[in-house]
Amino acid sequence: MLRDVDACEPGAGSVVTIGAYDGVHLGHQAVIAEVRKRGEAAGLSSVVVTFDRHPASVVRPESAPRLLTDLEQKLELLAATGIDRCLVIPFDERRSQEPAEDFVREVLVEALGARVVIVGEDFHFGHQRQGNVAMLTRMGAELGFEVAGLPLVDETGSPVSPGEKASSTAIRHALVEGDLLRAERMLGRHHEVRGRVVGDGPPDIAGYPTANVSIPGDILLPADGTYAGWFQRDGGDSHPAVLCIGRRTAFYEETHANLLEAHLLGFDGDLHDERARVRFVRRLAGGPGPDGDPDPEAMAAAVEAARQALG
Repeated sequence: MLRDVDACEPGAGSVVTIGAYDGVHLGHQAVIAEVRKRGEAAGLSSVVVTFDRHPASVVRPESAPRLLTDLEQKLELLAATGIDRCLVIPFDERRSQEPAEDFVREVLVEALGARVVIVGEDFHFGHQRQGNVAMLTRMGAELGFEVAGLPLVDETGSPVSPGEKASSTAIRHALVEGDLLRAERMLGRHHEVRGRVVGDGPPDIAGYPTANVSIPGDILLPADGTYAGWFQRDGGDSHPAVLCIGRRTAFYEETHANLLEAHLLGFDGDLHDERARVRFVRRLAGGPGPDGDPDPEAMAAAVEAARQALG
């Protein structure tokens, strides 16, 4: 991973793709696969250029989306694609005002020695989103790189119309609606969030001990409800769990954000202050509702349903 544009060595040149890559979903993976294929065929490095901070959080913070992955997870997922290098560019106010042409010259040409640039056909970048495939193509003819704008893909990786594409936005909509299956099809994996177990929440739900996981406010949780999923501890061991999301008004006078509480099946131990990776597998019937009121019978049913769902 590279973080300093000035420290980049263009070498023999590279095949490059650019984007926020939030979620590293199947659409992203299709682009990266083409980058790797073209790089290997031409003897060039394959490079992903992405950003530390989603550009929307700087350009339009009042409407910026919640994220599917934090930076740590995004970089892990990008590394798993087999890409040669990843350049992470801090996105700040200065970068948001940068003309697209300057970004092309500074990053793509001077730092990375781009010979081929591959992006989705709807790709935009630079100040006021003025950079696009057509602009890249014009500059490529002048500066010596080729441009490929790939068609959008659906949940199976097949080309589709924009309304059916696998995208970070479509995944967010699916999660907000509690549609884990659709989100999973586009992600190619279960949705995962990461956080730390804290001790400032209620100790249980309806008599079932829980770990209260503090998730950063810019990360997207699925819709309120009860889920079967996996709780992975710092040490790497994973435990089946009932995952409850909601606003537990019975314990808090004011709740400004949803809580994630995990009951680990068959586990008895201290998790306080541990880092956790939580994966959502299936939304369950029963359990605490959106108002967070404890319900012993529903919780017992959720535990049994989670056992069956997770094997």
